[in-house]
Amino acid sequence: MNIKNNSGQSMVEFALVLPILLLLVMGIIEFSFIFANYLAMSNASREAARAISLGNTDTVAEQRIYDVASILEKSRLSIDIDPVGGTRTQGDMVTVSLVYEYNFLTPIIDGLFSQEFKLQTSVTMRVE
Repeated sequence: MNIKNNSGQSMVEFALVLPILLLLVMGIIEFSFIFANYLAMSNASREAARAISLGNTDTVAEQRIYDVASILEKSRLSIDIDPVGGTRTQGDMVTVSLVYEYNFLTPIIDGLFSQEFKLQTSVTMRVE
């Protein structure tokens, strides 16, 4: 009767699969943060465009963006409102564009991207 000792086999298999499994889990977590930031940006740009379409100033719209997208860092968020306030009349189209420079949480995934990862969103509404 020949009995083999397989006690270390499962540890070796686990050691081979663990890095791939961790990368997959970290990718899912990272994607969820990216998606949450994108949703916050989308909602903020829509709120700002709505505020401007109702006759508010650009500073009110920018404050509305910061209020709605509080999970975003202000220093990495750029806001573009076109046309600039004071030149808008009823019936004009106003566009609010946001660009956010996203920093990855996990250094392994950050190493996979050689350049900055930017999230962009834009909303256009008619001035009422």
